[in-house]
Amino acid sequence: MRSVPRWLRRTVGPMTLLVLWQVLSATGVLSPDTLASPGTVARAGADLISDGTLPSAMAISLQRVAVGLLIGGVAGIALALVSGLSRLGEDLIDATVQMLRTVPWVGLIPLFIIWLGIGEAPKVALIALGVAFHLYLNVYAGIRGVDAQLVEAGQALGLGRWGLVRHVVLPGALPGAMTGLRYSLATAWLALVFGESINADAGIGFLMNQAREFFRTDVIVVCLVVYAFLGLLADAVVRTLERLLLQWRPTFTGQ
Repeated sequence: MRSVPRWLRRTVGPMTLLVLWQVLSATGVLSPDTLASPGTVARAGADLISDGTLPSAMAISLQRVAVGLLIGGVAGIALALVSGLSRLGEDLIDATVQMLRTVPWVGLIPLFIIWLGIGEAPKVALIALGVAFHLYLNVYAGIRGVDAQLVEAGQALGLGRWGLVRHVVLPGALPGAMTGLRYSLATAWLALVFGESINADAGIGFLMNQAREFFRTDVIVVCLVVYAFLGLLADAVVRTLERLLLQWRPTFTGQ
């Protein structure tokens, strides 16, 4: 197996599931009303692409995720920096954030609708909230996890407070920030699914809701595949950033 390219080995699991799905559909174990066959799903996806419905829905959903990720990322990182770099900031911020993050953010949808209406604002706010908590926790933990001996070495070399932050603390917290970003992207797609159930008239979630009304399992599966593909693509982007930004940090990659 080691002689087989790694990208090919990684496709073994998904291809096995696809073949099993096709066999169960062809033998009648899975009825079309329960779950459409892979061929039917592929034709539905091709139709949605050819008439422009799916690309348009993807563009709208991506815009919502991007805006929510930007707002939530800025808020989460800013709070983590204030709380992680300062004891006073920790006293003022951390307890409040820890309390709020235990509240199921999906349960806040009714309040968001009351406060922000039923337009784009509650959808973006839901994504931003989920993103902010993940980034806060991981960046804060990364800052507080920096080796104290490295800080002492920086002080011995004459680095001031901001020099220590720039050259020691922030680089040391970067692995945690990358982990937080990966979690945040996964949460963003999850929040998008819930957010687009709020009276959406466009987006991938809107297509899923329409398909549910007409029992179109083929369209539902197409939307789920799109969600999975976008999530996988986002994770690949973060992995690339990790390789670029964390070249100084050798890690175990398996044997």
